[in-house]
Amino acid sequence: MSTTVDTVTLSPSYTRRVAVHPWALAIVFVSFILSLPLIAVAGSFLIPAKDIWQHLLQTVLPEYIVNSLFLMLGVGVMTALLGIAPAWLVTMCKFPGSRMFEWALLLPMAIPAYIIAYTYAGVLDASGPVQSWLREITGWHYGEYWFPEIRSLGGAIAMLSFVLYPYVYLISRAAFIGQSICALEVARTLGCGPYKTFFKVALPLARPAIIVGLTLVLMETLADYGTVQYFGIAAFTTGIFRTWFGLGNSAAAAQLSALLMLFVIVLIYIEYWSRKQQRYYHTSSRYGFLSQKKLRRWPAIIAIIVCSLPVFSGFLIPVGFLMKWASLTYKSVVDQQFYILMWHSIMLAICAALLATVLALFMAYGKRQYSKPLTKIAVNISGMGYAVPGTVIAVGVMLPFAWLDRTIDNLFKSYFDLSTGLILSGTLIALMFAYMVRFLAVSLKTVDAGLTKIKPAMDDAGRSIGMKSVTLMRRVHMPMLRGSLLTAILLVFVDVLKELPATLILRPFNFNTLAIRAYELANEERLADAACPALAIVFVGIIPVIYLSRSISTSRPGHDVST
Repeated sequence: MSTTVDTVTLSPSYTRRVAVHPWALAIVFVSFILSLPLIAVAGSFLIPAKDIWQHLLQTVLPEYIVNSLFLMLGVGVMTALLGIAPAWLVTMCKFPGSRMFEWALLLPMAIPAYIIAYTYAGVLDASGPVQSWLREITGWHYGEYWFPEIRSLGGAIAMLSFVLYPYVYLISRAAFIGQSICALEVARTLGCGPYKTFFKVALPLARPAIIVGLTLVLMETLADYGTVQYFGIAAFTTGIFRTWFGLGNSAAAAQLSALLMLFVIVLIYIEYWSRKQQRYYHTSSRYGFLSQKKLRRWPAIIAIIVCSLPVFSGFLIPVGFLMKWASLTYKSVVDQQFYILMWHSIMLAICAALLATVLALFMAYGKRQYSKPLTKIAVNISGMGYAVPGTVIAVGVMLPFAWLDRTIDNLFKSYFDLSTGLILSGTLIALMFAYMVRFLAVSLKTVDAGLTKIKPAMDDAGRSIGMKSVTLMRRVHMPMLRGSLLTAILLVFVDVLKELPATLILRPFNFNTLAIRAYELANEERLADAACPALAIVFVGIIPVIYLSRSISTSRPGHDVST
């Protein structure tokens, strides 16, 4: 059923009626609303601000750019080293603990970067246990020895790499699993050893997938606020926050956000260009079973070390110290206020996860039923928010919401002599809207992937017995999408639970969450007190990691990758 929205005159004698379904129109409308923050930030470039840019160029902007570029370079290289080698080893080799490492290498995904930064700072600082032990056994005093400075650009690179490498590992392993054993065996028959086969055949075939993983890592690096702020590094996210709240200059903050968006757009284009320029293909349609080579003695020991290093650095060491500190401070930290913070965090995460999943189902299913170019473009635009840092989205939400609040307030003052105050800005409505802009892409991609597995013949069969679109979705598609819908809910739930900058900027007055409390305590150097809220976030974050582990285990070597 359709409604006429336009009439195009082709000749005096006849007209063509252009019909657009209301569902498709609704998708376009939702997409436009969700893109308003990004439009507001991008539109800030149109505001004359010559004096602002001169001041930024003379003071902090060069430092923001240089530090951001070094962060991206360092994190990109380190995550590639930590992610690709273990992915190849657990896929192609069998050694003691290899099955365990398949899922254990994903565990650091459960820890937000700012939490691991607080933990390592507490461990490696001058007053921490490592340097205290070093002074105790050597008799040295502070300043008489060299020790790497954790609160530095190098320290931030290490912290971000420890928790972001699973993006590269997960996607690289999926790419290695998808490769045909036939291609690898042909390389070996031509005289290529294991290392040459990896570098000459397997790695080039997996290059597009690896670059996708690295692009996600670099986007998360640009989006980070807690780590760089705690380590005192001048980056775009800290600069935006300082300009808005420290200097009270919303125009400069918006234009810094727009500049940061350009970095993100460049990353997206590089990822697209890399896939387009890919020149490595399987020339055979025959796929064999992946067989694992059994490693013994030194090769097995080296493989265990390579796979253990990321797990220990990114999960076991920080969680171990957090648990130790929590055992010392939980009596004074876990009180009624702590449970209120937990309720706030869980309530926000559940509401955002459910709303994002409902919106994702609405948009993905609408695109399936009314697959027109305009609908596809609208859905793709709705998923762009995940690539944009939370700080930028928060600034983008504040601009239109503040304008709308001022407009409503002026109207009520003019007609009713009544001030409405802030109806939207600084409320949970603004915060929830920011979560939708930021995390809708997570649920959208998950639901869309689930829908693509349902054959179009199911839709045709439903329509043949008189089912309409809504009935077809409710009675046919939703029962088949239970796994995808649950996964979408869990992923958004954990992302919202970990989100710091957007929550910090947009939360209502005197409204805190576990993430904000951990941030505040760490900034006050009460690292042991920050352990309990940090652990609560980590343990909840393990849930989707278990789901990812189960899904990746079903694709381990020995399964027919052609299916």
